[in-house]
Amino acid sequence: MVFMLLLVMLTTCAAVPQDLTGKMFTFPQETNTAHVRLTTETKELKALTVCLRSFTDLQRGHSLFSLATPSAANDFLIWKDATSNTARLYVRDYVAGFRGVDYKLNTWHSICSTWDSGSGVIQLWLDGNPLSRKFITSGSNIPGPIIIVFGQDQDSHGGGFVTSESFLGMMSDVHMWDYIVSPTEIRNYMDHVNFSPGNVLNWSALEFQITGRVLIEDKF
Repeated sequence: MVFMLLLVMLTTCAAVPQDLTGKMFTFPQETNTAHVRLTTETKELKALTVCLRSFTDLQRGHSLFSLATPSAANDFLIWKDATSNTARLYVRDYVAGFRGVDYKLNTWHSICSTWDSGSGVIQLWLDGNPLSRKFITSGSNIPGPIIIVFGQDQDSHGGGFVTSESFLGMMSDVHMWDYIVSPTEIRNYMDHVNFSPGNVLNWSALEFQITGRVLIEDKF
């Protein structure tokens, strides 16, 4: 009974917004279970910007940010390919590839991506440098309910995890906006300069739940 009460208390505490400034999530093991699930009240997305920092030595494909809805498992997915210079972005299960990505191993990388349903244009930024803008899909917003996961790729709404697609390494400074952030603000984020925090996900007030072996540690 005491053990069950402790589990309930831990789950409840995990759902309270936490200030993770100066912290990082560490994913030390490749599994099909360990992940961080994000909580948001957002019901629909007509546009979005996602920024995060990641550190890994993975040489296989892996998910960096997975947003799923009941209508699309890859409603918004940032995916790093096995090849060192290629990444992919998915929106509403459509995909756009980006080449020329200088994604070195064992290095902190700052990654931002934007998409607008009106124009259908998506863009990826890496370490302060924008990659070529590309059309992916337009005219259809991302509906709720939204589930966002770090550490795993959702092949179904909130699940369908596969070990070979999991993330191994560290992740920090995650922010998400329900609009297109200006290039100046993106550069400010990447340069660790003052910027407006995300209004969907804010690293300084993050609501999340951890499942499995995921650590919260001081960022180095």
